[in-house]
Amino acid sequence: MTVRRALLPSELVAQEDVAGIESKKIRIWGDATRAELAANLAANTNQIGRLESSNRSDQESYLVLSGGGQNGAFGAGLLNGWTKAGTRPDFRIVTGVSTGALIAPFAYLGPSYDAIIKEFYTTHSTKDIVKYRVASGVLGGVSVGDSKPLAGLIAKYITRDTLREIAAEHQKGRYLLVGTTNLDAGRPVIWNMGEIAQVGDDRALKLFRSVILASASIPGAFPPVMIDVSADGKLGQEMHVDGGTTDNAILVPFHINLKDLYKRFKWKPKRKVYVIINSTLSPRRKRVKAGTFSIAARSINTLIKRLTISDTQRLYDFAQRNEIQFYLAGIPIQYNEKSKELFDKAYMKKLFSYGYNLAKSGYKWGRKPPDT
Repeated sequence: MTVRRALLPSELVAQEDVAGIESKKIRIWGDATRAELAANLAANTNQIGRLESSNRSDQESYLVLSGGGQNGAFGAGLLNGWTKAGTRPDFRIVTGVSTGALIAPFAYLGPSYDAIIKEFYTTHSTKDIVKYRVASGVLGGVSVGDSKPLAGLIAKYITRDTLREIAAEHQKGRYLLVGTTNLDAGRPVIWNMGEIAQVGDDRALKLFRSVILASASIPGAFPPVMIDVSADGKLGQEMHVDGGTTDNAILVPFHINLKDLYKRFKWKPKRKVYVIINSTLSPRRKRVKAGTFSIAARSINTLIKRLTISDTQRLYDFAQRNEIQFYLAGIPIQYNEKSKELFDKAYMKKLFSYGYNLAKSGYKWGRKPPDT
């Protein structure tokens, strides 16, 4: 079934606001130009002020959670084990893309939400995430799967109470950021989820859940998520899909100079960024069947792998430029468990335990991307 929607004229794209939440502070292009960044920073003066005036410490930590589908069980286990080890820091910034977006709100709220992360990745399987409708997808539909089950799980875990807690942490000058891909523009979008949570009404709750769903909506497998927007009195809809389509791991737009920002505050804490990649970062040989779907699936997986490696390198370069210590975790190449379906509960439980045990015993974080 073809989805009918209104698309605003190209000349109004720069003016688009999310319908009902007219704020220039809730999102920015992930590949923002310096001019776009300047406008966004001007709109976020109050939030930056909270960063300046909030309780300062000599340590600042950031957490990056990548995409990776069911392999998000690795990051979920690592966070739980990190808490058990007693060395997990508080994070000023938490970001998530795709499966990382499902984890990010609870990682942001801290160890008291570890049980929810564990539950999500150890008690659910494919049928709880997606309902297949292959015939519809092949015959002109928008996807081979229906994401209503996943939307239901997001609604179960992201409640009004969750939103209030996120808004309270946002008021302290902390950031929760989630990446999606605007397919109409062909550009990555970074959403300021704390700013959305701060709005606090039903529209904000719906938008918050929609952004998480969009970030995790694998193109073709899940339908895209439509975001209602308005500009110059006109209404339209943007089409958003998996953030990993453009950036599989994010921190902030790379033009932002955190080093200069902190210098302006006359504040020089020791800053660290922890990057959790929910996949292996090394190519793995695999015999590919000579069939359309096998070739397409392997090609897409290879493309995502290369994108993830590139994103990790860019994060490392950003950290170097801004005098941020870089720490990297990923699924070791020697981990050889195989999954039997898109979201295999048995596989995810094993991977969760693997990540948990690595962190509980004192995980040895990498200090550089493998390619360097």
